Amino acid sequence: MFIFSVPNLLMMMFLIGFMSFCKNRIHLLMILMSLEFMMLIIYLMLIFFLSLYEMELYFSMIFLTFSVCEGVLGLSVLILMVRMHGNDYFQVLSIL
Repeated sequence: MFIFSVPNLLMMMFLIGFMSFCKNRIHLLMILMSLEFMMLIIYLMLIFFLSLYEMELYFSMIFLTFSVCEGVLGLSVLILMVRMHGNDYFQVLSIL
């Protein structure tokens, strides 16, 4: 029997985000949305476990800063790709 606790729920949400990341690999925007969802779940796990062990939450602010930087870089790549190719399909890109 599956016990519904907070860590199990967060892990299940992370796996749903990872499956969404693997399934929607055609559009760059959907990939970025799945990555941001996974980053939010990891952030929630970090907050939960740091507060569970009564540790300081300063690392969570550093993690949140890096995840925001990752999101900004992803959006800049998306804008560059849409301006160059007209859409966000990965099939448009050529390796050559």
